[in-house]
Amino acid sequence: MSQFKSEQEAAESGVYIRKIQSFVKREGRLTTGQAKSIEQNWPTMGLEHKSGLQNFAETFGRVAPVVLEIGFGMGKSLVEMAVNEPDKDFVGIEVHRPGVGTCLSEAAEHNVHNLRVYEHDAVEVFADCIADNSLARVQLFFPDPWHKKRHHKRRIVQPDFVQKLKNKLAIGGVFHMATDWEEYAVHMLAVMSEAEGFKNQSETHDYVPRPEQRPLTKFEQRGHRLGHGVWDLMFERVS
Repeated sequence: MSQFKSEQEAAESGVYIRKIQSFVKREGRLTTGQAKSIEQNWPTMGLEHKSGLQNFAETFGRVAPVVLEIGFGMGKSLVEMAVNEPDKDFVGIEVHRPGVGTCLSEAAEHNVHNLRVYEHDAVEVFADCIADNSLARVQLFFPDPWHKKRHHKRRIVQPDFVQKLKNKLAIGGVFHMATDWEEYAVHMLAVMSEAEGFKNQSETHDYVPRPEQRPLTKFEQRGHRLGHGVWDLMFERVS
């Protein structure tokens, strides 16, 4: 079979190369409230992948540190962070529409103005919409661990993506990850420890205590009661 150097070459030759995705699109049923929230709030808080490269100063109407979260779920903790850190601007990316609807509803309820959201694949948003050196923090909290060995390639924390993410962080910017799956924490630590241009902020060169800026979720509180662990990793871009 012919080999193609890039997806573009393959496409031009009429061959489709399937991209590995780090998520499964579980659409779910939109509630009436979620649908209404999207309709009402998307014009002011929604960002479109097709709009291309973002100028965050124009998007938010000010110059401020930008925090981007990959996969915000229902968005409760993301909205809480936006409320608690009004000096920063927040961008959330989520592929599941019900979560987007709930997040927008929560943001509107709290009268949040420093939050925008994408409903799109994070890898494509990073590639097409985020300028280099533009982010102060990237957050990845409780991503799908893809615990079966044959699915490990679907994990979003991989060397190639980490280098692309690094370019979007400003020098001194931080990639903050958290997981309740220890084997995935070990995987993240191994990938990040080998990643060029990053320094682990852990004094013990592994994990950090949960920083105050990451809200404690009900799910996490329940896990603590059951004796489950949570691992936070924070790596700073140094070059």
